[in-house]
Amino acid sequence: LGLANTNNNEEERCLELGGHVGFDSLPDQLVSKSVTQGFCFNILCVGETGIGKSTLMNTLFNTLFEAEEASHYQNGVYLRPRTYDLKESNVQLKLTVVDTVGFGDQINKEESFKPIVDYIDTQFETYLQEEMKIKRSLFDYHDTRIHICLYFIAPTGHSLKSLDLVTMKKLDSKVNIIPIIAKADTISKSELHKFKIKIMSELVSNGVQIHQFPTEDEAVTEINSSMNAHLPFAVVGSVEEVEVGNKMVKARLYPWGTVQVENESHCDFVKLREMLLRVNMEDLREQTHARHYELYRRCKLEEMGFTDTDPDNKPFSLQETYEAKRKEFLGDLQHNEDDMRQMFVNKVKETEAELKVKERELHERFEQLKRMHQEEKRNLEEKRSDLEEDMNDFNRRKVAAETLMGQSLQGSSQPFRKDKKK
Repeated sequence: LGLANTNNNEEERCLELGGHVGFDSLPDQLVSKSVTQGFCFNILCVGETGIGKSTLMNTLFNTLFEAEEASHYQNGVYLRPRTYDLKESNVQLKLTVVDTVGFGDQINKEESFKPIVDYIDTQFETYLQEEMKIKRSLFDYHDTRIHICLYFIAPTGHSLKSLDLVTMKKLDSKVNIIPIIAKADTISKSELHKFKIKIMSELVSNGVQIHQFPTEDEAVTEINSSMNAHLPFAVVGSVEEVEVGNKMVKARLYPWGTVQVENESHCDFVKLREMLLRVNMEDLREQTHARHYELYRRCKLEEMGFTDTDPDNKPFSLQETYEAKRKEFLGDLQHNEDDMRQMFVNKVKETEAELKVKERELHERFEQLKRMHQEEKRNLEEKRSDLEEDMNDFNRRKVAAETLMGQSLQGSSQPFRKDKKK
């Protein structure tokens, strides 16, 4: 029994117990509590459409999950999570399988990794928000953080695609990555061996950190060291059972022979299942929480201004940090308000200047129309005066003509009367 003293200078003392106390049942208590509570495990499958992601999941868990074939005509990449409740013996597992729909189908693949990164960060952010609540419920919280990313590599036999390198580089600090060569029965064993070496070489040269199974624990040191040397796993998936000898096995039947899924000389499916589910599942869950989520949480809190110590190396004060951040926020708010006010004043001045210009143009137009109106009015007056003179002249000539006609009629009527008298 090791007892830690408050004085760091004193060594720990080991005492012998005189009889059975009972705290050696702690592991049994933990097992019983964990079994009652159940476990969750979240798998992210990243790979091109039709590379065999759904088939491998069905083969891994020996069941048939919901299958919906995706077309190659997606406008972008989106993630489709599906959660299932599984039970084996008396252990319950809440399994979430997240599929990348449309990955690798677009002509422009530059932003294909972004929806995947955003999804992983969103799950981290959701957990962080729950963790920072005043009233938390982490005991029964459905943890959706991705515990493992199975990255499916096309069995080209040559080298990794640039899309694969870029995507894995963006994901390696956020999730545990295990590269998988899908449909490994489409290339020969010699080509497969060279392909594995080529993949690992390219990953190392490009600084991509894939998940290494832990070797610190003596119980799993040997098997994990051996399995790390087999990465990436070359797998074949199949839910069809074929009779081989006197028993039914999962296999793929070809005209030239049969590829048995669980035959280690045919593919690495058994190794993948052993490492993923039977040996290192809890380690993957712990790595996600202690490494990837902790990195996200630390970066997020540092962005918010929280640190372990202040500049004077004094203990961190949440209240002081909150007040400082609040003052900084209010200062930024005031600065933005002043900028918006100044922008509003400038816009008003610009609008007033534009209105004055339009007013001046309108006034000039009015003056021009006014001058044109006066000009037309003057012309009309001149025409009117000319018309009146013509009318007066016409009237004078008319009077003169009438006078002359009257005189001529009077002169011709006088001799007629003289003749009558005679």
